[in-house]
Amino acid sequence: GMARGLIREGDFMTVIVAKEVCTGCGICADVCPGIFELEGALAVIKVSPIPKREQTACRDAADSCPVCAIALDG
Repeated sequence: GMARGLIREGDFMTVIVAKEVCTGCGICADVCPGIFELEGALAVIKVSPIPKREQTACRDAADSCPVCAIALDG
């Protein structure tokens, strides 16, 4: 996907996984293990809001999702 600009200091980011879309492929957990983990056949969010140090990896994970099940806000 397209990069959505640089993350400025102090930006607040949250993330959701669309459970009805998620296929449980695990790519997000591989790309950003600090935030995503697989619980059964679904990706779940471990930490929200997203800490600054994880925001770039979290964006990469969202961009890597083959079914676009990860929505970022921020």
